[in-house]
Amino acid sequence: MPRETLTRDQIVTAAVAVLDAEGVAGLNVRRLGTQLGVAATAMYYYVRNKDELVTLAADSVWQELELPDPAVTEWRCAATVLAHELQSMITRHFWLLPAMSTHLIYGPGKARFDDCCLAVFEGAGFAEAEADHAAATMLMFVIGAAQGSAAERAWQARVRRSGVDEDARQAETVASIVETAQQFPRLLARLKASPDSVETLPGDTGFEFGLRTVLDGLQARLDHEK
Repeated sequence: MPRETLTRDQIVTAAVAVLDAEGVAGLNVRRLGTQLGVAATAMYYYVRNKDELVTLAADSVWQELELPDPAVTEWRCAATVLAHELQSMITRHFWLLPAMSTHLIYGPGKARFDDCCLAVFEGAGFAEAEADHAAATMLMFVIGAAQGSAAERAWQARVRRSGVDEDARQAETVASIVETAQQFPRLLARLKASPDSVETLPGDTGFEFGLRTVLDGLQARLDHEK
């Protein structure tokens, strides 16, 4: 692909695909140039270095979120949509959380999400400063809830890069977890319990429980201030 026909958007799209498969450690600007059919020097015409490429790719995935319209959507419904959209996006792009811990991610994609969050919580009745805190609280909950899945995907990508048999390594890891749990009775009881023995309401997952708890707490603050 000649440099004249290459665009930054194409580079970012290709970078996201590599990141989805191999994580931040697996991304290399020179390798990406080879994948796109251009010389390594041509890549640097569009991006200065790997750090800039990670930053651009990370902001681009925030554009995938389908945001509710705060003007016509009840605030709890809108906040629920935002939380689910964000959780799904992080699940698709497990490398985003590690990237956010080492890079300043704040372009149009992230800003678009933040502005919608503020509109939702201001529309609910929070003053500007409290709307900031409410939006941050929801964001922190979703990131925390998604951390486990993202970490597992990152571990799988690292195992693949190492060339070790993934099934064998997973079996070793599970065995280590079970061995550790032997020392802690509550953890051991949960490992021994059959999944069928756990009673849950339809659709009642840990994420749903946590999200309802966060929104209930925010609702209580609103009710208290009335």
